[in-house]
Amino acid sequence: MLLPKNALCIGIILSLLFSLAWAGERIAIQGSTTVLPLVQILAEKYMEKHPEVDISVSGGGSGVGITALLDGITDIAMSSREAKEKEVAEARARGKDLIPVVIAYDAIAVIVHPENPIDTLSLENLRRIYTGDIRSWKDLGGPPVPVVPISREFASGTFEVFNRVILRGEELTPSALMLVSNLTILQEVSSSPGCIGYVGLGYVREKVKVVALEGVLPTKESVRLGKYPLSRPLYLYLARPPEGSVGDFIAFALSEEGQYIVAEEGFIPVRAEENRDFLVVEGGDAHEKPGNP
Repeated sequence: MLLPKNALCIGIILSLLFSLAWAGERIAIQGSTTVLPLVQILAEKYMEKHPEVDISVSGGGSGVGITALLDGITDIAMSSREAKEKEVAEARARGKDLIPVVIAYDAIAVIVHPENPIDTLSLENLRRIYTGDIRSWKDLGGPPVPVVPISREFASGTFEVFNRVILRGEELTPSALMLVSNLTILQEVSSSPGCIGYVGLGYVREKVKVVALEGVLPTKESVRLGKYPLSRPLYLYLARPPEGSVGDFIAFALSEEGQYIVAEEGFIPVRAEENRDFLVVEGGDAHEKPGNP
């Protein structure tokens, strides 16, 4: 039997409403590949507690994430650097804010092949490697093997920090290999004895060797004390004050449980007072939990 047109339309509308009701709320997060694996785990844990919320997390780089946030494509931008003045100005021109939330601290670890005998570098020698002035490990007391510097691409927040602290305005050597992620740099350095690269501390694995800078290794303690020169905050950026599920996810990331995950993933937790406006936590610092690394 054919249904009247009105009944058919009502049925379609009810079906759509039913689908939307079960679809739940969606949160899009995009940006830094350094912050990506940490936020993926935080999102998974959050969705276990809130199955009605669907969180998608994708990379592309800090700059890509902030642009997507300003364009309204993503709800949260991940960034391994502070927003640039031009990005802040662009946000204001669009009637938006760029609200930073520090969810962790990180160190940029300089890595070489495990067979490389070099244990420490001065900031000056590291700069000379990446500007092309030093081309053989023999010049640094190592074997007569060509130095192959590996860098992140220019859109990367990790490169922005490395450029500011190490290159200090000088141009990167044209011979440097430009790779798109921490993982690709890790893989290249672990398989090539002449390579040197830099990755987020949370990416360091046994298959590479971490080089000290000015005699200081990147550790949680050296970062907290401000002794390691290549350290930085990791951000989640918002275009408006957090509310609803977005605000609840931010609070989870900064909670005791969220910051325990930060520590487990090799990053340095933040203290509760650093994000007091965003954090709901029961007692003590966000990173204080028995057994927290």
